[in-house]
Amino acid sequence: MVNDLLNNRLALGILVLCGAPAFICGYVLLVERILRPLRPRLAERLRPWLWILPGVAFLSVFLVYPTIATIVRSLHNRRGDGFVGLDNFTWFFSEGAGGLAAMRNNLLWAVALPLLVVGIGLVVAVFADRVRYEVAVRSIIFLPMAISAVAAGVIWRLMYDYNPRVGTINAAIVAAGGEPQSLLTEGPWNNLMLVIVGMWMMTGLAVVVLGSGLKSIPAELIEAARIDGAGEWRVFRNVVYPLLKPTIAVVMTTVLIFALKTFDVVFVMTNGNFGTEVMANMMYRQLFQFTQEGRAAAVAVLLFLCTVPLMVLQIRRFRQQEEMR
Repeated sequence: MVNDLLNNRLALGILVLCGAPAFICGYVLLVERILRPLRPRLAERLRPWLWILPGVAFLSVFLVYPTIATIVRSLHNRRGDGFVGLDNFTWFFSEGAGGLAAMRNNLLWAVALPLLVVGIGLVVAVFADRVRYEVAVRSIIFLPMAISAVAAGVIWRLMYDYNPRVGTINAAIVAAGGEPQSLLTEGPWNNLMLVIVGMWMMTGLAVVVLGSGLKSIPAELIEAARIDGAGEWRVFRNVVYPLLKPTIAVVMTTVLIFALKTFDVVFVMTNGNFGTEVMANMMYRQLFQFTQEGRAAAVAVLLFLCTVPLMVLQIRRFRQQEEMR
């Protein structure tokens, strides 16, 4: 039975690996054959739309339809067989549901994480740009990005452990003559401890992107400012920082979206207990722990509404950068 399953998976993998390119090539040839009898002007107008049709269909099935289905489900009861209107959203904002606390924690993530990531990433990128071993510094700081959020949560949960023999942080506190601290169970600092884990993961991205932005700044501008007598701080403030603003905005928006959707770190380290609940973890618990499909869908819709404006802003900034190029 196991061998048959493995063989089926292997056959399916080979089919997907070979079938996807074959389908794309066949579709392109089919489109060109359909367009060949048409007038050149009409063919030129139809060709882009026909080429992107498979992508649009894919997004419609796996993105648009689930979004609409989630919105519809949020207006129904627990089993999805009765229309309840906005009752699920009313429940989220009620006093005993914990929705407001989850939104507050998401707000904390949305404020603290981008500031920490961009601030530390900018400092490291600027200083690393001036040393010979810049590549090594970027590689080391970027390493946490290669670790999954679940693995990072497990690592830091052990580091925050109350027992000094297990927890690295408390071992350092005890070695300095202090008492062990319960870093994950006492608020509000436990939320900041979780934010630090996200910062550890995302700072590498900021360093790499901001470092690339620094490389794109013409060296002649910096040298001209230094020749005019400007110190390093004035060069950074008046030359480097203004030219780096678009890159900083892109990194901050990316980290902000990650902060709003944070789930793995909270789920692994506290599961939303001790006042650390966030909206994504709340949605997961309502669906899989309490089997409240309507409420889980309502939380998902609210989280979606918080994320969409940021994604639109990110797309606009990318378009502005492309126009500048």
